[in-house]
Amino acid sequence: MTFQRGSDITAKIEEGSADIGIVGLDRFLDSRREDGDTRVLLELGFGGSQLVMAVPDAWLDVSSMADLADLALEFRTKGGDLRVATKYPRLVERHLLENGVNFFSLIQSSGTLEAAPTMGFADVIADITDSGVTIRQNRLKQIKGGAIIASQACLIGRRLVNGENDEVIGVARNLVEMIEAHLAAKNYYGIAANIQGETAEDVTASILPNSDVPGLRVPTISKVHAPGSDNWFAVTLIVEQTKLLSVVGQLRDVGATSVSVSRIDYVFSSTCNSHQRLTSP
Repeated sequence: MTFQRGSDITAKIEEGSADIGIVGLDRFLDSRREDGDTRVLLELGFGGSQLVMAVPDAWLDVSSMADLADLALEFRTKGGDLRVATKYPRLVERHLLENGVNFFSLIQSSGTLEAAPTMGFADVIADITDSGVTIRQNRLKQIKGGAIIASQACLIGRRLVNGENDEVIGVARNLVEMIEAHLAAKNYYGIAANIQGETAEDVTASILPNSDVPGLRVPTISKVHAPGSDNWFAVTLIVEQTKLLSVVGQLRDVGATSVSVSRIDYVFSSTCNSHQRLTSP
């Protein structure tokens, strides 16, 4: 395991110094080689943010990308270009051109971009923001159509070829399997309860008509073997988090007692999508 700056991770994987990495989607898309074999394996669900265009509050007539295109044309007629400060030149250039902003110059900066218009070395900025507070504090505003990309932390990897990288593939598969299954489990809870009935079939028949109770799969029902536990059965099932209280209520309605709930650590599907992405052409 090695620790690298976010801006270097994609390049390290592409050159073969690493096989798998974690990096922001924005960084990956801006720095990857267009003809490379590095790809996103899995979105990790944290570090959410947006890459956005922001202009000075004082520009009252600029509230959209169309307005910015008109302003860029005006700058050009006066002999200059709209200066855009950013850390993401490829993504920003593509967005500007797609929105009709044809006259501009990109100013790459690794420092604090929000101060660029005030300091005078740029007219507008394109930067990552979470809540937009820092942008507003620096007397800037986001504009309509200025959201370039929604980003979050991602697991990325370079393509591994079966038969050539089998040892590495084995280690990589174990890693991505565990990560993918752990992320899938965040949406589910395990429920255990005791229900009285003549037979396991009777208990099943009392549960299944309740639409939410089957959960992720059909409940597991087994006989309780303990003194004084005649005609009692243990029921275990996995349900979506959004349906948890509904299922607990439905189990109570059919006589369930000792209902306990636990978090699920891993949910493995029939295939590992991340592994398939890692080895697919």
